[in-house]
Amino acid sequence: MIFQIGSFVVFCGLLAQTTAQLEGLPLGQGLPLPLGQGLPLPLGQGLPLIGTPALPSNLAGSFTGALSNGLLSGGLLGILENLPLLDILKNGGSNSRGLLGGLLGKLTSSIPLLNNIIDIHITDPQLLELGLVQSPDGHRLYVTIPLGLKLKVNMPLVGSLLELAVKLNITAELLAMRDNQGRVHLVLGDCTHSPGSLKIFLLNGVVPLPIQSLLDNLTGILPNLVQGKVCPLVNRILSLLDITLVHDVANILLHGLEFVIKV
Repeated sequence: MIFQIGSFVVFCGLLAQTTAQLEGLPLGQGLPLPLGQGLPLPLGQGLPLIGTPALPSNLAGSFTGALSNGLLSGGLLGILENLPLLDILKNGGSNSRGLLGGLLGKLTSSIPLLNNIIDIHITDPQLLELGLVQSPDGHRLYVTIPLGLKLKVNMPLVGSLLELAVKLNITAELLAMRDNQGRVHLVLGDCTHSPGSLKIFLLNGVVPLPIQSLLDNLTGILPNLVQGKVCPLVNRILSLLDITLVHDVANILLHGLEFVIKV
């Protein structure tokens, strides 16, 4: 009987000590489980890898949205609407340089009908949804800038107004660079029109043979003219984008991580 009472006293003492230890723990924390006896993490929810940056949700959408808004607020539509197409055609490339000047020189010498153009009016400029493609090495980002506009060509020899729809894609290559202070920036690499993306459709009127020759030659003029106006604007807009957004995109490109692009 004495042994049983003594055992009961010892048990009560151990119970009191354990209760005191539990009460001293922070709220919501129990005693650590023995090694190997913890509860497993849910499937696919392991601990994050150290050093792997967390990608912001829908970063691609945020970036294309910011770039698109920047191009529009930067006057892209006005630039397209005021392309000096008629002046360039009639001047025979005297104010142009390089490939464009050579093309225009050949154009005006081979098609004297250009002198009979009264007016080329550009209307309905459009910027469609931007596209993104990442390079295989992950360090470059290609932005497709789809553009649209209408041309109204007034020529006495045609007898009526020709209306043409023009579609063209400009592709801008973006790279991430780190300056001497360690800050990352997005810079513009190659910027050109996508080969084969220029489409010219006749909306009304009948195209006689001499005018068809003019349209064929326009395919060598419009892409270079649009490219020469749009690419500098893209370069300027990159420097005006939100710093945090640029930092997130640039870090992904610097590390060659996968840029999640929703289709």
